[in-house]
Amino acid sequence: MDDIIKEVTPKNMKDIRVDVEEFITLYNEQKAELIDIRMETETQVWQVNFGLKIPAHELPNRLDELPKDKELVVACPHNDRSNMARFYLASKGFKVRYLTEGLLGLMSRLKGGKAKDIAVH
Repeated sequence: MDDIIKEVTPKNMKDIRVDVEEFITLYNEQKAELIDIRMETETQVWQVNFGLKIPAHELPNRLDELPKDKELVVACPHNDRSNMARFYLASKGFKVRYLTEGLLGLMSRLKGGKAKDIAVH
C-alpha cells in the first residue's frame, strides 16, 4: 500500500482516472474492461449492458473473475466508491483506473444515437 499511496500525485492522476472518451476508445480496442461496482439493488433499477457487474463489497471474493490482460475501469454512478475500489484493486496488483464521470456520465455520453459509439463485445 505504501507504494500505491506514493503514486498519488497530480502528475500521476492520469494513471488513476480515465474519462469517458478515453474509456470508450480503450474498450473498443479491447484494451479495457468496465467493472460496474454498484450494489445489486442499484443494478436492478438500471442496467449497463456491457462490462462485469461485481459489487465493491464482493471484490475480495471475486478477484479471479477479473481479466488480467486488460486495464480495469471501475465505475459507480459518480466516482466516490469507484475510487475506493480502484485503490483496493491496485493494492492487489491490477492495472486499474476509475471512470471520472461515473456510469451516469457514460450513459449520458452513449444515449440515443451515440450508443453505436461503443463496440459491445
